[in-house]
Amino acid sequence: MAFEGCTRVLYSFPHKIGATRICHTAYQLVKNVSAAGADVLLFPGAVQQRLPANVRTIPTLAKWKLRLPYRVLGTVKSLQLHDYIVSRRLEKLAGQVDVVHTWPVGALRTLRTAARLGITTVLERPNAYTRFAYEVVAKECARLGVVMPANHEHAFHADILQIEEAEYATADFLLCPSDFVLQTFLEAGFPRQKLLRHQYGFDHELFAPGPKKDDDDLSLRMLFVGGVAPRKGLHYALEAWLMSPACKNGVFSVAGAFIPGYAEKMKDMLSHPSVRILGHRTDVAQLMRAHDVFVLPSIEEGSALVTSEARGSGCVLLVSEATGAVCKHMENALVHKVGDVVALSRHITDLFENRALLNRLRATSIETIHEATWSAAGHRLLRAYQEALTRKMDVAQSHASR
Repeated sequence: MAFEGCTRVLYSFPHKIGATRICHTAYQLVKNVSAAGADVLLFPGAVQQRLPANVRTIPTLAKWKLRLPYRVLGTVKSLQLHDYIVSRRLEKLAGQVDVVHTWPVGALRTLRTAARLGITTVLERPNAYTRFAYEVVAKECARLGVVMPANHEHAFHADILQIEEAEYATADFLLCPSDFVLQTFLEAGFPRQKLLRHQYGFDHELFAPGPKKDDDDLSLRMLFVGGVAPRKGLHYALEAWLMSPACKNGVFSVAGAFIPGYAEKMKDMLSHPSVRILGHRTDVAQLMRAHDVFVLPSIEEGSALVTSEARGSGCVLLVSEATGAVCKHMENALVHKVGDVVALSRHITDLFENRALLNRLRATSIETIHEATWSAAGHRLLRAYQEALTRKMDVAQSHASR
């Protein structure tokens, strides 16, 4: 049975919408799903960047110019206060909302209230299954002899895991932005029927390709951008780069801040003449346009926005299957299995030695990049809402017919 009519969405986001990282992701999703046709009532913790007027926005932890700093209560308690406020507001909206869209750690009360009112709920999963993510990051850090900072989001936090697993169980559906995220939940025993796919996007006006490289320039320029921690796999990228002949006259640029102790474990590779350490940069779009290839050999991700930004800027992707990148192997990117340094080095070498392959992948990537814009993400999210409503109606009808 197909769901028909305008989809009315209560969007609960417990952070400062329109800020950086997931706050930017949520901002773009709300903006673009509204543009795609959803009727959105937004409850953010606070507002950093205003949304279009058709998105009704009512903050929970701010009023006018006054805002409750998250540090006063601590992040977790602030998110839970937001959740409590949204759950109380939801009580008065029965019959006015089709779907409640929530985010991790600030969702449990709202999900329970929606369940009692018979409203369909979806929980955003901006990363892989949290228990899986904690375990693989801890294992990789132990292998490298690196200790994650205690306040890092991918250091183990038992209280966060407990809250999130309760949210998983309570939500009708989990919104997975990549096949990799979906697979981590399947492997954890979650039923396929509970998992919905959508995607993230990129700003196509900011991240646009530069001119094609001069065919006489036979060097390869490779770029890594991100928070430099073991989960991003820079150690694999460096090893693969130095195994390839591309390192003889090419450049591997690394942009991002290292967690303590990680750079020291790779000092010999980082000191190679072909490797440039750029530190944290704010000119990422320009950096991408100045490089041929973008590399991200992550061991786990949700769906790294930087991969679509790199594609939009004209870089060919060299990524692991865990990045959640919107791309297809040998069509508009080269994709390797997690930790497969030999395959990654071969991909680097292929692009270095075969300029026609590099040009073909780049051209196809640019031709198909419209599939990865925020506008495309908004339309796909709207379809995910409608699929959630359809699935829930089908289940209700099946129970009623018994």
